[in-house]
Amino acid sequence: MKLNILGCYSATPRTFTNPTSQVLEIKNHLFLIDCGEGTQVQLRKNKIKFSRIKHIFISHLHGDHYFGLVGLISTFRLLKREADLHVYGPKGLKDVITLQMKLSDSWTNYNLYFHVLESKDSELIFEDDKVEVYTVPLIHRVYTNGFLFKEKEGERKLDLNAVLNSNIDKSYFRKLKQGADVTNEDGKLIKNNTVTLPPPKSKSYAFCSDTAYNEAIVPIIKEADVLYHESTFLEKNASLCEPTKHSSAKQAATIAKLANVGKLILGHYSTRYDDLSLFKTEAEPIFSNVELAEDGKVFEI
Repeated sequence: MKLNILGCYSATPRTFTNPTSQVLEIKNHLFLIDCGEGTQVQLRKNKIKFSRIKHIFISHLHGDHYFGLVGLISTFRLLKREADLHVYGPKGLKDVITLQMKLSDSWTNYNLYFHVLESKDSELIFEDDKVEVYTVPLIHRVYTNGFLFKEKEGERKLDLNAVLNSNIDKSYFRKLKQGADVTNEDGKLIKNNTVTLPPPKSKSYAFCSDTAYNEAIVPIIKEADVLYHESTFLEKNASLCEPTKHSSAKQAATIAKLANVGKLILGHYSTRYDDLSLFKTEAEPIFSNVELAEDGKVFEI
């Protein structure tokens, strides 16, 4: 699993910083999470193939999280895309994008599917044989979700010495990897756990976009390997958190501690701050494993 930060600042784009957008590589998927202005340029700078993006997740309808989407959809058309594109986002997103496409006579030459999110409870919105994606309901000035990406448990590993010593025919190896007990060539039932090893631990990544401090998300993101949590403000401006429905670095760290996550990545910084190291300084006394998002930074999970 790999996380590519394309943009991690709040409010308006600048020549040297970008609004929210990131790409998660998980089990051969390339998931685009939010799509602020400049996302296409950042994708190219980071050498991420447009054609591999088949699922886009939009947290909410504030411009710094989705104003780059219609441009990206249009570029896919210019590049003669053929693969289906699935967009998951709040009610109203489809109306905005299709109106722009209609007025510019720029309908796609590929299938474009919108999956409308409007539930205030966590729900499963994507699933295949390797990955699950759940919404993480957040508290912001408009309807907003974060997203939890989870690998499904993989196959068990064969303990080859034990398998050979148990006289098991090769035709049963697939069943063993799937966790089944099998009968050996002597007609004896062999228990799976005596000849296989547990699969590698499944990984998970939680993305918490714009939100006020909200302990209700803790059970949803519990023990995620990595949590990206917005930290718009430092403590000297913490009074702004409630009216703007944003979080401070300390509040993000508190959520990370309560959820017992493996690592906390801070982002969505207000552009009023020049020294980002202060975000880490304020968070670390509460939760020790803290890293700072930066445009273009890659995290191996």
